[in-house]
Formats: sequence, C-alpha cells, structure tokens
Amino acid sequence: MKFSFTSFLAGCLLTVLTATASAQQDDLVLGISEGTSGGLDHAQVIVKYQGLADAMSRAAKRKVVVVFAREFAQLEEGMKSGRYDFVMARPSDYPARGIRNYGYQYVASAKPDGQCLIVAPLGSDITTLAQAKGKRWIFPEKISYMSKFCYAEMRDKGIRMEVEKLIYVREQALIAQYIDMKLVDVGGIASYSGIARQLEKNKLQVIHRSVAQPYFPLVANKKVSKPVIAALQKELVGLNDAAGGADVLKSVGIEGFETNSATRLSQLLVWLEK
Repeated sequence: MKFSFTSFLAGCLLTVLTATASAQQDDLVLGISEGTSGGLDHAQVIVKYQGLADAMSRAAKRKVVVVFAREFAQLEEGMKSGRYDFVMARPSDYPARGIRNYGYQYVASAKPDGQCLIVAPLGSDITTLAQAKGKRWIFPEKISYMSKFCYAEMRDKGIRMEVEKLIYVREQALIAQYIDMKLVDVGGIASYSGIARQLEKNKLQVIHRSVAQPYFPLVANKKVSKPVIAALQKELVGLNDAAGGADVLKSVGIEGFETNSATRLSQLLVWLEK
C-alpha cells in the first residue's frame, strides 16, 4: 500500500512538472546584460526590464521572460547555444558578435547612441585632440569595450595610442579621480557613463566626441520570424507615445528605441578590430 501511494504521488508530481516545463518551453527568453557597471541582482533586473518584456510579449504574442546574464561568458554561451531568443546587452560588441558569429538578427538599438568622450579638466589648456598628443592619458580597463572604442576612434584621428603615455583603470569612476589629482591630463569615458552624466560635478570638459555607435542593441535569435521582428520594432519605436511607455523607457534607462542601426552594428566589430 505504501509503495502504491508513493508511486501515486510521484506520478502526480511528474505530471505537474511536465506541464510546467511545457508552459516554460512556450516562453521566449530575453537575455539581459548590463556589462560590469550594472550592479543589480537577478530579481532587480527582472523588475527593471519587466515592462519591456511585457511590451515585447504583446508584439510577439508570446510571453517573454527576462533572464539576467551576469557574466559575459554566460551571455556568450547563451547566444552560441541559441538559448536566448532575444539579447539586449551592453557593451554593444556582444550583440554584434551575436549577429556575426551566431546568426542573430538586428531588432533595435537604444537612444541615444554611444560615444567615446575625450575629457580634460575644466579650465585646462588642452581643448583639442592635437593638444592632447604627447600628454598623459587614461582609459578604462584595456580589455573593456569602451577602451577599444576610444582606441579605435583615436586611431582614426591619427593618434597612435601605442606610443602615447597611457594607463588603464578598472573602473571608469576612477578616471575622474586621476584627472582631479593631476596624475593624468586627458581621459576617455563612455558617453553613457556616470561620469559623463555629471561632467560639471566631476570638473571635466569634453574636448572630443567620437563617431556614434549603436548603444544597448536588442537582437533576436535566427529562429524568430521576420513578421515577429517587424511587430517588435513597431512596438518598441512606439513606446514613447504608448500608454505607460515612458515608464518602461525610464525603468530601462534609455530615451527610446530606433531601428535604423542594423548596418552600423554589423560593421562595429570590423571598426574595433582594424
């Protein structure tokens, strides 16, 4: 009798688990990465992006669930295996690799675009890139996207960073401190960084703005159909005018979405890796 009752419970549990798994398999997975600067845990990321997932669900006519990719390796693996139906990530080189290496499709990018800002102290005699040549430079961590971004921009402007006096720091917040302490003369920061949003507070002035590149792109797995992508694009671009759309954008921390950066995103890695 005991055996039969146990078997009965096991059968019921298996039925429930199977039904749950089946429902989850119908969901679309949105992988989110905020790089190394987000500082949020999984629960906070779900709350932050739930409104966006709901908007995407309406367009796709299937539930979209948020999954936090805390580590870059996890993000890469999720794209390589196709586990993510959608990826929205910064730095932008990861969605770009999703397109180049794993067959993902461009959906949209956040507004405004991203740029490398070359900054100097407020009141500095250095006001142009030409005057910055031969000075003491500071960039974010060497392996970081923004460091590569700034490096590529300087290369295109005729400044060879390999011969400049250049140091790297892990956190962009330290760049302002190094400049303030006069340990360096100029630095490269992301236009969407905390420092860039508080230039006056950090006693900095921008002496050069780089070419603009797609910021925080959203890409879709190759199995997502073109009609669904078109519906998503219409929904995302329309968020500014939709009921509750402004709150969704504010939660994500962007001004809006645009859908005209497919070519630029596909060429981003070529530009970085010249």
